[in-house]
Formats: sequence, structure tokens, C-alpha cells
Amino acid sequence: MAATLAGLAASDTFEASTFAAIFEALDASSRPLVGPALSRLLVIPIRNDDGSVAGGFWGCTVFRWLHVQMLFVPEKLRGRGVGSALMAAAETAARERGCWGAHVDTFSFQAAPFYRKLGFTLFGVLNDFPPGYDRLFLRKRFDAACGDSEISHSVGA
Repeated sequence: MAATLAGLAASDTFEASTFAAIFEALDASSRPLVGPALSRLLVIPIRNDDGSVAGGFWGCTVFRWLHVQMLFVPEKLRGRGVGSALMAAAETAARERGCWGAHVDTFSFQAAPFYRKLGFTLFGVLNDFPPGYDRLFLRKRFDAACGDSEISHSVGA
């Protein structure tokens, strides 16, 4: 292992198996506490008349949470409730999968007011990411009965 550690080098390329190897090792170390990390894709595309994708919702469900990874509504469709309809469809699918809530991150110049209108609350901020702006982390519990403690398990506990 010492020879391998001496050869550590950052890269922006990788072998096809690199992600899988790192993920599997991390998942195996966490599995006794939280079970396997079984991520399930959730995609709702918006299509043009010709069938090409113009926007939509991209996310996944894992550990009983919906992770909103991307949401884009084309300019000509904005202000018509399309974004809210996408989120409602995603939340319905997530509930059907047994999810308790949803989380998303967005930049301060993007969609925070949209997500707040849908009931999301801020739980974290990464300042100056990108420089001059902030990265905002928001969450929404689907059922208030589930509770919404700030931090239910402390790091390292």
C-alpha cells in the first residue's frame, strides 16, 4: 500500500471501473449502519414537437429521499406552472417509492424562490460558490409527522 500511496496523483480522466470501485468500497463500509445505497433514477423530460428534449426533471431516490439534481424549464414555458408540475410529478413518484422528503441545491442567482414557494426550507449555504454567489441547500419533508430535526445524528457519533 505504501508504494501505491506514494503514487497518488489527481486526474480529470479515469478508467471505466474507477467510480464503481470507489463507490462499492464506500458503500460496503456504510452498509452495516444504513443498508445498501440503492439509488433509483427519476427522469421527467419536456419534449419539443419533434421529440427532442428541451428540459425537464432529473433526479434520483436514495435512502428514502428524492434528490433533485437538475430541473430546467425552457424560457417559452416559464410562468405557466410547468416547473411546479414537474416537481409535483417527481414528488408523487418519490412518495410512491416510500420517500420522506426531497432535497436540492441551487445557486443564489437561480431557483431558490421557486423551491421556497414549493415548501422547501434552507438548511445550508456554501458561500462564494461560485465566487460572488452562494450555493444553497434546501429540503422539504413530505409529511410533517415525520419530523424535521436539524441534525438527527451527529457526525462521528
